Amino acid sequence: MEIFVQQLINGLSLGSIYALIALGYTMVYGIVKLINFAHGDVMMVGAYAAYFVLCAFGTGTVGMILAFVAAMVICGLLSVLIERCAYRPLRTAPRLNSLITAIGVELILQNVMRVLPFVGPDPRQFPTMATKNFTLGMISISNIQLIIIILSAVLMILLNYIVNYTKTGKAMRAVSYDLGAASLMGISVNKIITATFVIGSVLAGAGGVLYASAYPQIDPVMGYIPGLKAFVAAVLGGIGSIPGAMTGGIILGIAETMTKAYVSSRYADAISYCILIVILLVKPAGLLGKKTRVKV
Repeated sequence: MEIFVQQLINGLSLGSIYALIALGYTMVYGIVKLINFAHGDVMMVGAYAAYFVLCAFGTGTVGMILAFVAAMVICGLLSVLIERCAYRPLRTAPRLNSLITAIGVELILQNVMRVLPFVGPDPRQFPTMATKNFTLGMISISNIQLIIIILSAVLMILLNYIVNYTKTGKAMRAVSYDLGAASLMGISVNKIITATFVIGSVLAGAGGVLYASAYPQIDPVMGYIPGLKAFVAAVLGGIGSIPGAMTGGIILGIAETMTKAYVSSRYADAISYCILIVILLVKPAGLLGKKTRVKV
């Protein structure tokens, strides 16, 4: 039983990171019906921003706070550039065009980071704070896991407040429901879409720092796998649903960790996609997704 609870905590820690990243996918899709495959690489840029800050200021409390701030700000600014230059000109184009563009942006980010002289293609050891374990009976949880779980929960609660109780959040829900009608009602659609990209990328920046802290090695392609897993989590929970992205991320993290503990680490990735397939066969819209009718 102790082993099960221990693995549950490990899965909750990993799932919290997936949920943070998945929120960016589901928010952007909910607004502009775009799968932003570059989102995982935005996370990677955030991890590198935190890396340079931590190298300069150390891994103390001040250094970690500055690392999170730097990662979130840089990812937010990067998302504005990506949305303005790559996605906005294609907003009225067929969705396939936007999808191909998203894949192109992903490859551009990876390769730009590879050729930058102060980054390069080689993996780097991510500076992390000293690990301390807290023991409750037979269960052990590290300070890094505590930070991941608590900070992820705080950010998710903050996002829920923004979406449900602020003027910007109400505008985001209006644009998601009917972009044309929202525009006619005086909502600046471009600003709301940009704000959506920024919020999602800020969460990805925080997720990048947390992921690099839990798995302390970074490289220009580090965002691909967690980004893909986060996309699976978003679809599992119901793409376009914020609670669904949170739920899907937690389920995916726990399932992956339990598979590593009780079956084999070789099947951890496969079980994630198997769960997705089973859920979509039973409920095509995802766990918390809503069925939509499309007129043709």
